[in-house]
Amino acid sequence: MNNLIQELLWRGLIHDTTYSEQIKNEIITLYTGFDPTYKSLHIGNLVAIIMLIHFKKSGDNIISVIGGGTGMIGDPSGKDCERIFKKKELLSNNIFCLKKQLSLYLDFQNHEIFNNYEWLKNKLFIEFARDIGKYFTINYLLTKDSIKRRISNNNSISFTEFTYQLLQAYDFLYLYKEKNCSLQIGGSDQWGNITSGIELIRKKLGVKVNGLTFPLITKLDGSKFGKSENGENIWIDKNLTSPYKFYQFWINISDEQAKKYIKIYTFIKKEEIKEIIFYHENDPKLKLIQKKLAHAVTIFIHGKNTFEKIKFISNIIFNKKKRINEINKNDIIFIYKNIPHKKIYLSKNFNIPIIDLLVNKSKFLKSKKEAIKQLNSIYINKKKIDEKFLLKKNDFLSGTYILLQRGKKQFFMIKIVEFLN
Repeated sequence: MNNLIQELLWRGLIHDTTYSEQIKNEIITLYTGFDPTYKSLHIGNLVAIIMLIHFKKSGDNIISVIGGGTGMIGDPSGKDCERIFKKKELLSNNIFCLKKQLSLYLDFQNHEIFNNYEWLKNKLFIEFARDIGKYFTINYLLTKDSIKRRISNNNSISFTEFTYQLLQAYDFLYLYKEKNCSLQIGGSDQWGNITSGIELIRKKLGVKVNGLTFPLITKLDGSKFGKSENGENIWIDKNLTSPYKFYQFWINISDEQAKKYIKIYTFIKKEEIKEIIFYHENDPKLKLIQKKLAHAVTIFIHGKNTFEKIKFISNIIFNKKKRINEINKNDIIFIYKNIPHKKIYLSKNFNIPIIDLLVNKSKFLKSKKEAIKQLNSIYINKKKIDEKFLLKKNDFLSGTYILLQRGKKQFFMIKIVEFLN
């Protein structure tokens, strides 16, 4: 256990912890929770999965809890306003999807997945208020960041959200009593909820348990990856974020992020990581850290076969010497299916200006203003074009497809489904 904590510290995977003394080298049971507000986990949740794997590899027992009960309320942590309640049918579908994903990536013997609705659904309010609520003062709850932040920003918080911490604290108590679970882990925004569970167990049972949080992974703008957050997330469901786009996310992160993430998101040994960083710094243009990271994480999430397909696509569309119109139709179709794409319909005697193609027809770019601004970096079938470009039939690859490109990294494919009279 002590060796594991040192390993997690080196990897930057510990933000806060209640461990303050020599840790006993004994097998423990720990858990972390997953919020079912959406039907897929994202790369922020992936850190929790990786943490569970680290503990499992060290011999500990791991538990995943999907918040079917608490998800009906919504965690106020990090939120500036109250969540919109999810319908029970939607939550049920989300729970089913998350359970399937967790079973895939945490495929260990004795790994248990629970839905906390099962132990919360029969808890009467008056019973809960007497047995759990009496251990928490209003003053104590007001010190928690999730509540203090809302109030200090002149926002209100409902009684419903105010009680969320008590419900999560009860989860910890329940799992301690039923599964001898003595450690709860979670993202750094969960520290208040975790310590409330620790306090409840201490007051009610006179037992010391522990908590540990890992850093939140944030987007380039500083906002966190979250299932209910605005903006684009990187999902682990291939139907929400394509494996190609998933791979490209890791390839295109900065050197600073790559040095941090290769420790967090992979199980590559310390000495090898140091070696990769050393060679990367000798020639940063080769992006050795990003490539190693993208390789490891993509195989972990999507498998080796899919990774090989992505490499095949990348070798074609990023190869400046390879002419796209010389590629056979099967390969063109394969590329179309694995990168962002759209079907469009054209009239028989079409005459489409480039701006219309980029915005109205393909939706590749969001607005006419953006298209005009980006025009100098636009390529059609790997050939740079200008504002005078008009799409013609002989521009089609294999008689059906068009490859759009913005700059060096962003690709999009159009398929002409049929010509309408």
